[in-house]
Amino acid sequence: QVQLVESGGGLVQAGGSLRLSCVASGRTANSYPMGWFRQTPGKEREFVAAISGRGGSTYYADSVKGRFTISRDNAKNTVYLQMNSLKPEDTAVYHCTADGSFILLRSAPAYWGQGTQVTVSS
Repeated sequence: QVQLVESGGGLVQAGGSLRLSCVASGRTANSYPMGWFRQTPGKEREFVAAISGRGGSTYYADSVKGRFTISRDNAKNTVYLQMNSLKPEDTAVYHCTADGSFILLRSAPAYWGQGTQVTVSS
């Protein structure tokens, strides 16, 4: 079992930046591939970014490529999402995710955090 707790959301103007953090706990938590999804009311959850267990591989949705950066610090059991050049359409609840499979992580991850709200004003 893996538990995930996000922080760092908030309100920011378009063009601004935010950094989200996700602390993982539980057996083998610091070796799991981890990532981020986001969700807005009335829409399906959308994959945002993923990082492999050791951090050597990353993967991004086209909508955030070049603006968002995912990273991890396994010594702290923490994954980060640095979000730059934010747009109003980035407004959503951002969920941290984890799965033993890097492939499943990008489609149907097994573990989810409660989420943190990001709001970008125009």
